[in-house]
Amino acid sequence: MCVTIALFTRDLRVHDNPMLAAACREGAAVVPLFVVDDELIERTAAAPNRMRFLAAALAELDEGLRAHGGHLVVRHGDVVDVVDQVAAEAHAESVHIAIDVSRYSRHREQRLRERLEERNCLLHTHGSSITAVDRADLSPATGRDHFAVFTPYYRRWQEIPLRKPMRPPHDLVVPRIPSDPLPDFADGAEGSSPGLRVGGEATGRKLLNRWLAGPIEEYDTRNDELGADATSHLSPYLHFGCLSATEIVSRADTAQPGAEAFVRQLAWRDFHHQVLSARPEVAWHDYRPRDVRWRADPTAVAAWCEGRTGYPVVDAGLRQLRAEGWMPGRARLIAASFLTKSLGVDWRVGARHFLHWLVDADVANNQLNWQWVAGTGTDTRPNRVLNPILQAQRHDPEGAYVRRWIPELADVPDDAVHRPWRAPMAAPSYPPPLIECKGM
Repeated sequence: MCVTIALFTRDLRVHDNPMLAAACREGAAVVPLFVVDDELIERTAAAPNRMRFLAAALAELDEGLRAHGGHLVVRHGDVVDVVDQVAAEAHAESVHIAIDVSRYSRHREQRLRERLEERNCLLHTHGSSITAVDRADLSPATGRDHFAVFTPYYRRWQEIPLRKPMRPPHDLVVPRIPSDPLPDFADGAEGSSPGLRVGGEATGRKLLNRWLAGPIEEYDTRNDELGADATSHLSPYLHFGCLSATEIVSRADTAQPGAEAFVRQLAWRDFHHQVLSARPEVAWHDYRPRDVRWRADPTAVAAWCEGRTGYPVVDAGLRQLRAEGWMPGRARLIAASFLTKSLGVDWRVGARHFLHWLVDADVANNQLNWQWVAGTGTDTRPNRVLNPILQAQRHDPEGAYVRRWIPELADVPDDAVHRPWRAPMAAPSYPPPLIECKGM
C-alpha cells in the first residue's frame, strides 16, 4: 500500500488544499502531519497572539480531517528529523508540502529534500496554496526575477487563469502511528491580547461566507472608515492558511467595485510574497536603500508602542493592536507613517512591534508594508507622509474610532477630538503631542 505524508505548514485547512489533495491522490493511505518545530516555536514565543491562534487553528484542522475519516498527527521536534522518522514508521514513499517564500521555509524545504533522498522518499512541493497565484506563473517581460512595482504586477496577475478550488478529500485512511496531543501553547500565549479573536478553518469559512454575502459590496467605499469596522477580518485566517486565497478570489464577483477592490488587496499580498521570494534579505534590509539617518529615541518609541503619542488616531490604532492583536489597514499605515516619517525612527523598530502583537503578521506582508511606508520599499513615492490630523479628519471624521479606543477622550467636543490640546480641560489625563505636525 502506497503511503504519503501531507505535511501541513501555513495551509491549515481541508478545503482547497493542493498539498493535501495531491497526497490523497497519490497514496492509498495518508499521514496528515503537523510538526511543532522547536526552532520555529522558539522564534514565535515572542508572538503570543499567533501562538493562541495557531492552537485554535490546529484544533479545527483536526476536526475537519476527522469529518472526512482521518485525524491530525502531531509531533514535536526538528521538522526534518520528525518527518524522516514518520516516513520510516509509516513506510512513506513521498512527502507533500506547500511552497512558502521565507528564508526559513526555503531552508526547511532544502533540508527535507536532502534528508528524504537518503531513504528514496520523494518531496513534492505545491504552489498557489499560500498565495492566490503561483509565484512561478508570473515573470516580468524585462527578464528580471520579480516585479518591483505593483501596477504592472497586478495587470499580469489578473491575466493568470486561476485553478479551480478543490473539494476536501473523502474517506481518508491514516496509518496507525503515534501522535502527540494537540498543542495548546498555554505558556507561549501568556501575555496575549485579551480581545483576540481565534479560530481555524470552520470559523474562517463562516466569516468568509458572511463577508461575501453582503459587506464586501461596500469595501471600495468604506474600507478606510476607521469607525465603521468595514474590513473583512480574514487576514489571520489567510496567514495561517485556514482559508485559501485562491478560493476567495474565485468566489468574489470582481464585476462589483467592492469585490474588485478587495481582490486587489489579495493581489498586493501575492506581490509581497513574490518580492520576498526573489529578495529574501528584504525581511530586515532595505529593498531600495536610501540615505536616511534614523533617530534613536527610546522615549518616543515607548510612547508610540503604548499609544500615548498625543495624536489620537495614532494612539487609538496602537491601543487596539494591544487589545485585539489586530488593527485595520488604514490604522496600520497611519501608525507606521508617524513612527518612520514624523518621528524618524527606523522601520525595523515598528516592524518588530507589529510582529509581536499582530495575529496576522508574516514576514512578507509586515516587513514590506513597513518598507512601503518608510520609503525604502516598492513605493514609487518614497517621500509620502501621512499627516495624522488630516488622516483622522478624513477617515474618522466624527471621532468614533478614537473614542472607542481612547476613553480619556470620550467627553472631548467633536471639533477637538483629533486635537485634544485645544480642549485640555476636557482630557487632562491624555498626553500632549510628542512633536508638532502641520495642522495643529
